[in-house]
Amino acid sequence: MQLRRLWLTDFRCYRDLDLELGPGATVVRGANGQGKTSLLEAVSWIATARSFRGVPDAALVRVGAEQAVVRAESSRGDNDVLVEAEIRATGRNRILVNRQPLPRRSELGRALRATVFAPDDLELVKGGPAGRRGYLDDLLVSSAVRYEAARTDFERILKHRNALLKTGTRNPDTSMTLDVFDQQLARAGGELVRGRLRLVARLTPWLASSYEDLSGEGTSIEARYEADWSSDPLDVASVDEVEQRLLDSLAARRHEELDRRVTLVGPHRDELRLVIGGLEARTHASQGEQRTLALALRLAGHRVVAEVIGENPLLLLDDVFSELDSDRATALVAQLPPGQTLITTAGVVPETVRPERWLRVIDGKVEVDSGPGR
Repeated sequence: MQLRRLWLTDFRCYRDLDLELGPGATVVRGANGQGKTSLLEAVSWIATARSFRGVPDAALVRVGAEQAVVRAESSRGDNDVLVEAEIRATGRNRILVNRQPLPRRSELGRALRATVFAPDDLELVKGGPAGRRGYLDDLLVSSAVRYEAARTDFERILKHRNALLKTGTRNPDTSMTLDVFDQQLARAGGELVRGRLRLVARLTPWLASSYEDLSGEGTSIEARYEADWSSDPLDVASVDEVEQRLLDSLAARRHEELDRRVTLVGPHRDELRLVIGGLEARTHASQGEQRTLALALRLAGHRVVAEVIGENPLLLLDDVFSELDSDRATALVAQLPPGQTLITTAGVVPETVRPERWLRVIDGKVEVDSGPGR
């Protein structure tokens, strides 16, 4: 999987860009605020139809413009794919793949998949459980597009169920409607949880080995999937019981949910517990351990997706070396999988990085750079 060419019009600070990319590593240098991260953001958007920085699409449109246009030409084996997207400041976006309307957002993964390493990844470890749930679900969709439908269905059912609970109405009709919602929520939620459990089982060995390779230490690393709606711990061995456990818990907590007017049972409240040396990483690990674990999560996720789909996604490294000491930076470079890589930096990159091309960004314009000597 390779991105060969990228065109941008009115995307962030880019008024107009036509950029060809090689199959290996490309380093993009420039001062802060010149457009380095926006370049990676455009590439990532083509793969996922959303910003990895968590901003609304309107923020991607250059000030004064009505829409941004992103076009990307990629290849997978002998197949060429052209993705064209109009990202509008107001109204619905428009996405074409090989000149045909995109039926579902998840189908973008067939054109391009990307793994993003960013300084904000530290929040995967330090932040709340929502970020870790999103990490798992994004990996699921990258591995198999059917999970996008499961996630969408679950979120739709949850929204309708919460709206009904919020009315505070208690009558036979409400009870019957909740029974229907419970069946639907358990079915869609069960599919999502089963995928997460299988993913965690596959992810954990890669996570442990990636952490050891990055840190140089043999510390034990665990990733535990926790759900307070299940009386017994959940793991890959219990996937066949997930739907029934959800139904049982929904029935047991019906009165509590009616009192609190919100859905208390389901994968929207679950947690991926990360443990280093027997202690919870979020509360007990040092800043260095947390950052190393965040990098290990990205590396492990990338390797799982590559293992499932049989090819390496594009790697996007957004100024990650500025946050690492020299030992961890060198270790990260040594662990990067082969394939196409885009690296941004406002400073230097480790000497072990051997890019085939250097670029420099100045005020939304990209020019060829002669390399580390400049």
